[in-house]
Amino acid sequence: MASKLWEKNVQVDHDVETYTVGRDREMDLYLARYDVLGSLAHITMLQTIDLLTADELAVLTAALREIYAEIEDGKFVIEDGIEDVHSQVELMLTRRLGDVGKKIHSGRSRNDQVLVDLRLFIRSEIEDVVKHLTVLFRTLQEQSERYKDVLMPGYTHLQVAMPSSFGLWFGAYAESLADDLVVLRAAYDVNNRNPLGSAAGYGSSFPLNRELTTSLLGFASVDYNVVYAQMGRGKTERIVAAAIANIAATLSKLAFDACMFNSQNFAFIKLPDEFTTGSSIMPHKKNPDVFELTRARCNRLEALPFQITMVTNNLPVGYFRDLQLTKEDFLPAFDEIKAIISMVNAMMSQVKVNEHILDDSRYDLMFSVEEVNRLAAAGMPFRDAYKKVGLDIEAGKFTPVKQVNHTHEGSIGNLCTDRIATLYEKTLDAFDFETYHQAFSKLLGR
Repeated sequence: MASKLWEKNVQVDHDVETYTVGRDREMDLYLARYDVLGSLAHITMLQTIDLLTADELAVLTAALREIYAEIEDGKFVIEDGIEDVHSQVELMLTRRLGDVGKKIHSGRSRNDQVLVDLRLFIRSEIEDVVKHLTVLFRTLQEQSERYKDVLMPGYTHLQVAMPSSFGLWFGAYAESLADDLVVLRAAYDVNNRNPLGSAAGYGSSFPLNRELTTSLLGFASVDYNVVYAQMGRGKTERIVAAAIANIAATLSKLAFDACMFNSQNFAFIKLPDEFTTGSSIMPHKKNPDVFELTRARCNRLEALPFQITMVTNNLPVGYFRDLQLTKEDFLPAFDEIKAIISMVNAMMSQVKVNEHILDDSRYDLMFSVEEVNRLAAAGMPFRDAYKKVGLDIEAGKFTPVKQVNHTHEGSIGNLCTDRIATLYEKTLDAFDFETYHQAFSKLLGR
C-alpha cells in the first residue's frame, strides 16, 4: 500500500482511513483534469522563482500533459490506498520521473490545491449550464411567439381570473431564466478568483507569484487575503448552489404547471406520448412522470444550499475536514441540473397546445374585467362599472366578449419578446469564457 503524503512512521488504522476518506476518491474524479491544470500553472510559476530548473519544468510539464490526456481518455484511476486526486497525480509523477516529481508541492498545500480544483471545475460547469440554459431560453421564446395569439385562463388562488395567453405563459418562464442567469453570472464572478498560493490558509515563505498563476489559469483576479481564500471553501459552493437552486425553482414551477395543464380537467396542453407512462391497471392513463420527476429533482436541488450551510455554518476560520463532505452533494449537482434542463427543453419544444380552450363556457367569466374596463373606457366610473358587471353576473345576464386588446409592455398584445432576449443576451455576453479557454490551451501546449 502506498503511503500518504503526510504519513511518517505510523500507518493509519484501516477503519479510520475508510471512514475519513469516505467517497472522496469517487468525488475527486470530477476534479482530476483541473488538478493537473492547477499543477501545470504552479510548476510554471515555481520555475520563475528558481524552485525548479528549466529542465525540471520541461519534464514535469510533459508528464502532466500525458496524465491529462489519460484523464481525457478515461484511463485515470485513483488507486486503492491513495487518499485523493492530488496524491495520485504526484505518485504518478514520481513513478515516471523520480524525485523531481516530489518538487511540485513546494509552496502549496492540499488545501489550496482542492480550492483551485473546485474553482476551475465550477467555472467549466457553469459554462456548460449556461449553454444548456440558453437552448431552453430560446425554445421558450420561440414557443411564446408561436402561440402568442392563443388565449388561456389566468388564475389567482387557483380560481379562473383573467385572460392570459400561451405567449405569456412560455414567455414568463423565459424571462425567469433571464433573471436566473444574472444570479448565475454573479456566482461565476465570485468563483472566478484564484486561491492558489494561499497554501494551508496562511501563505508561504516562498516568494510565490500569485498574479502569474492567476493569469496562467485564466482567473479574473487573485483571491487576495490568504485566510479569506480558505474561508471561501464552502462559501463559494453555497453561492453557486444557490444560483443552481434558482434555476431549479423556475423549472419546478414550470413542471407543476405542465402536470396540471396536462390533466383531463384542464386539457390545456398535451405532452408527447413518449414523455408519458401508462398505468398497470387503467388502460386510459398517460401519466406525466417525466415532469413529476423533474419537479422532485428540482426540489431536491433547491435544498442544496441548505445542505452545504448545515455542514459549514458553525466552523471557525481555517480548514476543517468537515468541508470534504460538501463535495458529495455539490459536484454531482451540475450533472443533475443539466439533465433537467435538457429534458425540460425536449418537452417544451414538442408540447401540443389546445387552441380551443375558450370554447368551454366555464371560462366565460374571466372576461368580466374586460367588460368593466370597456365600460370605464366609455366614461362610466370604474366602481360603477365593476358593480354593474357584478350584478349582471349574479343575474345570469353577463355575455362575454372574447377578444382582448392589451397593448402595454409585457401584456398579451405586446410580449416584449425582443426586449427579454436583449436582457438575456446582455448577461450572456458578460461571461468571459474565452479567457480561460485560451489559458488552458497554452498550459496544455495546444
